[in-house]
Amino acid sequence: MSGGPLAGVRVVDLTTVVVGPTATLFLADYGAEVIKVEAPGGDLLRTLGGRSKSGQLSGKFTHFNRNKRSLALDLKQAKALEALHRLLETADVFIANIRPAALERLGLGAEALRARHKKLIVCNLMGFGRDGRYRDRPAYDSIIQGMSGVAACNARIFGEPKFVPMVLMDHTVGLIAAQCILAALFHREKTGEGQAIEVPMFENAASFVLVEHLGDRSFVPPLGDWGDRRVLDPLAQPIQTKDGWICVSANNDKQAFALFAAIGRPELKDDPRFNSVKTRYAHVREYFTIRAEGLRGKTTAEWLDILEKADVPAGRVHDLETLVEDEHLADVGLFRTIEHPTEGPKIELNNPNKFSAGLREEQTTAPFLGGDSVEILSEIGYAPNEIDELVKAKATIDGRR
Repeated sequence: MSGGPLAGVRVVDLTTVVVGPTATLFLADYGAEVIKVEAPGGDLLRTLGGRSKSGQLSGKFTHFNRNKRSLALDLKQAKALEALHRLLETADVFIANIRPAALERLGLGAEALRARHKKLIVCNLMGFGRDGRYRDRPAYDSIIQGMSGVAACNARIFGEPKFVPMVLMDHTVGLIAAQCILAALFHREKTGEGQAIEVPMFENAASFVLVEHLGDRSFVPPLGDWGDRRVLDPLAQPIQTKDGWICVSANNDKQAFALFAAIGRPELKDDPRFNSVKTRYAHVREYFTIRAEGLRGKTTAEWLDILEKADVPAGRVHDLETLVEDEHLADVGLFRTIEHPTEGPKIELNNPNKFSAGLREEQTTAPFLGGDSVEILSEIGYAPNEIDELVKAKATIDGRR
């Protein structure tokens, strides 16, 4: 038993790269036993995610796949497919991000799985919902950022569409999938019923953007233009100080008036352009211009001290190098350094969320491809000679924990 709120839940994970592994990462961190079923070639992120000494454990892969086990099966082979079904007989959740048509060809569509495994929760992550005309298209994060309007929102600021430089939609939709699975587990706890879940990337990303930026267009007839002007204004960016950059967000009247006092412009609280949330929204460009001009004269550290005393939300703008040195992250224990059997000293990320009853007790590093195949197949009743026939990719290194 791993400990944690999901201890005793078994998840069979047929996902790759980021969106699916994000979902199962959180389930694993919360105590679920996640068995990552990989084709003999392995998850693309093993190599797409950067360099590694072993050749199969990129840094990015290790962070998305901690606390999981790996079973390598060639599901194009009938015996391997039957082994998967035998595993599913012991499972609570099956999650895949293979296109629906490909799953159905393998007999792993939601309807077929639920007919055979009555209490199983089946979660399909897909680029596009099955009821729409795009249902058979492949999708990656960049495609979804473009189609959902994320890239175009950046055009309001930079003059041309730009991607957010991280796989934002993969992360977001992966977290939504984990949430859906948890809701389905709760439903099954009450009713005894499994169910099928569809989590489409495009529709979720479109909803993510529009809940933010439909705004005044939510009404019929429209009351104004598209978008939240506070967020889409070109000046809604980090602000330059005397020696660097700072981010400041003064939204309510108390915060805004305290900011005016801090920058030496207390009279602005009585200016009809800035004396309320409504008027500052209407004059957001002027408000942001005054804010930027007022913060140029002192260093970032000086402003952080002044604004903290004034209870104005503010923060240092980190780059990747300084972020990992943030003292608060050290205080809360986000990082731990381990001695990895093949990669040497390695930084691991702990789950940042706290449960009073505790999270999983045993923390394991990301698995080698097929590194747990023999163990898992033995657990579900396969004899040694049958295992030898089934295992197509074996661990090259023992002792991965």
